Amino acid sequence: MALLSGGLLSGAFAPLSLWWLAPLAIAIHMHSLKSSVHPYVNCFLFALTFNAIALNWTSIFVGASPWLILAVGQALFFLPLGLSRRFSPTIYPLIFLSLEQLRTVFPFGGFGWLRIAYSQADSPYSRIAAIGGAPCLSAIVLSLALVITAVFSKKIMITPILPLLLILIPVQTQAVGDIKVLMVQGDVPQLGLDFNARAKAVFANHVAQTRKALAIDSDVDFILWPENAVDVDPFTHIDVESELNSFSQPLIIGAVIRNQGRLQNTSILWQGQSRQIYVKRHLTPFGEYIPVRSLAQKISPLSRSVEDFQAGNSSPEFSIAEAKIAPIICFELVDDRLLAQAAQRSNIFVVQTNSATFGISAQSAQQLGISRIRAIEHGRDTLSVSTTGISAVIDHQGEIQERTQLHQSAHIFATAKLRAGHTPGDRLGGWAPVLSLAWLLTLVRGRGRLRVQRR
Repeated sequence: MALLSGGLLSGAFAPLSLWWLAPLAIAIHMHSLKSSVHPYVNCFLFALTFNAIALNWTSIFVGASPWLILAVGQALFFLPLGLSRRFSPTIYPLIFLSLEQLRTVFPFGGFGWLRIAYSQADSPYSRIAAIGGAPCLSAIVLSLALVITAVFSKKIMITPILPLLLILIPVQTQAVGDIKVLMVQGDVPQLGLDFNARAKAVFANHVAQTRKALAIDSDVDFILWPENAVDVDPFTHIDVESELNSFSQPLIIGAVIRNQGRLQNTSILWQGQSRQIYVKRHLTPFGEYIPVRSLAQKISPLSRSVEDFQAGNSSPEFSIAEAKIAPIICFELVDDRLLAQAAQRSNIFVVQTNSATFGISAQSAQQLGISRIRAIEHGRDTLSVSTTGISAVIDHQGEIQERTQLHQSAHIFATAKLRAGHTPGDRLGGWAPVLSLAWLLTLVRGRGRLRVQRR
């Protein structure tokens, strides 16, 4: 049952994206713990199955070792769920959400990729993310699992799902204008770790696709390119700089530059002779820098070829017409604090990402699910653009308006809404996860009092 529940939980995420499997899988695991002789082994097998299947895309070009280490490392975080076997099943959701919050920040800045909330973009209650953030949405799934577990035991339990009434709370974000954007997915010559090995090849693809689109319609407010679309430093290659200057429309491009000898992953607003640079603040561990390098090199020789990037320390907004644009680069999507700050200073999100290093896998679709929840959570239309796909236009309710396919050159003309105001979750700030945990704690206390009364 532990293996089954772990496999089912992975099915809630892409490529299957069956949101309803999440509460069902967790309920099956909770039920399995009731009769488990070795609850901690049970929890480890459940979590290992879940993570190994859902994160199998991490092994495509780097081999099995990093994938298995990641899956095992993440599975270890689930061991405390075994305490629910000793105490009470109602403590399971509280432990689960606490561990999920811990995984978003620890270790190495966290890896919150498989947060339960991120599988729920198509659920009928996904709007709760706007009320209490992603933690509240995860808490709802866990509460539903508790109710399903009670059904397994031929009991009726309604109290845990009372927070579903939160969807009745109005979300006060208003459209204050719109902006027309050309989103360009130029594709790469070849998928893999060396996607940009041919100098300027990715850049040339994006230039060609952009000119093709502008020949159809040049009336756009700005052009949006993905992360790494400019595969050489535009400040040191005169011909690249000249090509970028040839566009009359403002561009937001993704480029890797070298500043005082240090590599930086950047989003650049290229507007005539004006340049505004955002440097990625939340770097990807083992991708853009190597923690515990001496150990990592023994595990994977590929670690030796990774030069550490330098993280940024400021969060500027890009202003184009009435748009106040918050650039978000790839892995930064899983950083709660960074996204909350972006929502405070912007009226639209742009997500720039590069999926070439993960081939034709579920990685891009999983990231799209995260973008959809973030759009709901912060009440912002979101333009997500990738070098190889999936690129998409997402409205503030998490609905996909238009999207591309994997590994193809394409473009999208998007008219996105600029939205003012903040969601209740944003106004709660850091209190949102605290309140979600407090609610799950009341379920434990309430169940405990009921048991005492029965005795």
